[in-house]
Amino acid sequence: MPTTQIEVRREYSEAEEVALIDAVHEAVVTAFQIPPQDKDVRLVVHAPHRFACSPRLTQPEYFTLVTIDCFAGRSLEAKRILYTEIIANLKPFNIPPDHVTILVRDHPTQNWGLRGGHPASDLDLGFNINV
Repeated sequence: MPTTQIEVRREYSEAEEVALIDAVHEAVVTAFQIPPQDKDVRLVVHAPHRFACSPRLTQPEYFTLVTIDCFAGRSLEAKRILYTEIIANLKPFNIPPDHVTILVRDHPTQNWGLRGGHPASDLDLGFNINV
């Protein structure tokens, strides 16, 4: 049950915003092998002056930060797949690959309260986190 936040420095149309959310979620589903309906993705659009990025970027308006909080247990290979999938899925938005930063934060399952306030470590999650 990863929770994902996408932060951008430019406006997109409503349809593009939905497609951007779906593109990143699809990468998480593929890489982490979670159920597609397990969707928790937020898109935050910042005014450029409120979201600083490296001056080395050739198109700073396309800087994109993807942060994924997830249960600990995903392998380095699963994370490699995630990074590759996110970059590939963002290509239709003309976001240069070197303008994307992806941050994965692994948390022990006992640090997540789910389904009425139960520690995730006490629940059958319905999918394997050790991928």
